[in-house]
Amino acid sequence: MTGPAAPGGEYAVVVPTLGRPGLGVCLRALAEADGPGPARVVVVDDRPDPAGAPLTADVPPSLRSRTLVVPGGARGPAAARNTGWRAAGDVPWIVFLDDDVVPGPTWADDLALDLAGASVATAGITARIEVPLPADRRPTDWERTTAGLATARWITADMAYRRRALEAVGGFDERFRRAFREDADLALRVLDAGWTLSEGGRTTTHPVRPAGRWVSVRLQAGNADDVLMTRLHGRGWWRRAGAPRGRLPVHLAVTAAGLAAVGGALSGRAGVAAVGAAGWLAGTAQFALARILPGPRTRDEIVTMALTSALIPPAAAWHRLRGYVVHRAAPPHPSHRPGGPAPEHRPAVGERLES
Repeated sequence: MTGPAAPGGEYAVVVPTLGRPGLGVCLRALAEADGPGPARVVVVDDRPDPAGAPLTADVPPSLRSRTLVVPGGARGPAAARNTGWRAAGDVPWIVFLDDDVVPGPTWADDLALDLAGASVATAGITARIEVPLPADRRPTDWERTTAGLATARWITADMAYRRRALEAVGGFDERFRRAFREDADLALRVLDAGWTLSEGGRTTTHPVRPAGRWVSVRLQAGNADDVLMTRLHGRGWWRRAGAPRGRLPVHLAVTAAGLAAVGGALSGRAGVAAVGAAGWLAGTAQFALARILPGPRTRDEIVTMALTSALIPPAAAWHRLRGYVVHRAAPPHPSHRPGGPAPEHRPAVGERLES
C-alpha cells in the first residue's frame, strides 16, 4: 500500500472489533493492498472488558502512525461505527470494515476507482463480498447463512460512506444493538434524504467464522430488530432493502401448534393436544428436512438441525413479541409520517436521484 490518497479521494477506515483473531488478518490485508492508503485507521475497541491484550499489537507497522484505537463502550456495532467515523478526522469518505473480513490484494486501487467515479449525489458505495465455501462437500446451514452476505445490499462488512451524508442523517441508529439491520436502516434513511447509493468494484472476502451448535437459535434475536425496522420505515421496508422475508409466519404457526398441544394436555383435552402435537411435529420435521437436505448430512449436522429446528420457531416468536414491547413507542422515520418533511435532495447537475 502506498501513502494516503490525494485530498479529494482521502478516506478513513473504521473497524469496530470485539478483539477477534481476524482483526490482525484484516489489518494486514489492508496494509498490503495495492493502492493509496487510508488517511487514518480507527479501530473501535467494543469489548465489554477492554482490559485484555492491547489491540495495537494487531496493527501492522506501516499503519501504526495513522491508526487510532478508541473505546466503544460495548454498546454494539452501530454505536461503535458512530464512535469511529466521528473520531476519524475531517476526511470526505469513511470506509467501514468488519474485523473478520479480508480486503483483496488490489483493494485500495479499486476503492480509489470507486471513489473517483462517485457523483456529488453519491452517499455510499458497496463492495463485492465473497464468502468462500468448502469445495469438497456441501456447505452446512451456518455456512449457507454466511454465504447470504454475498448478496446482501449495503452490508457494512465493507461499505464506503461520504462523511457529509453520515452527518446529514445522524449516522447509525444506535437502537440496533446487534450486527443486524443497522446497515439497511442507514441506507434507507440516506436514500430518503435524497442521496444515491452505488455498487463498487473492490472485492473483500468474508470467511465463515467458527460458530457453535446453537448459533441459528441466537440469530432469532433479529426478529426484534425487524419490528424496529417496520416502526421506522413502514411495512414496505423489506422490498426496498431487498431483504428476504424468512419463515416467521410458519414459525408462529408451529409455535402456536406446540402451545395448543401443551395446553390441551394440561387441560385434559386430548383431541386438542393430539391435533396440536401433530401440527407441531409436521412443521418441525419439514423445517429440519429443508435445512438438512442441502447440507453435508453428517451425523453432527443432522443432530444440530434436528435440535435447532425445534427451538427456532419459539425463539423467533419470543423475539418478535419482545420487539413489539421494546419498540412499541418508536416513532416512524420522518419521511413515513403523514405530513412529514420532504426528503432533502442533493442532486448533481442534470442528474435524477433514486427514490
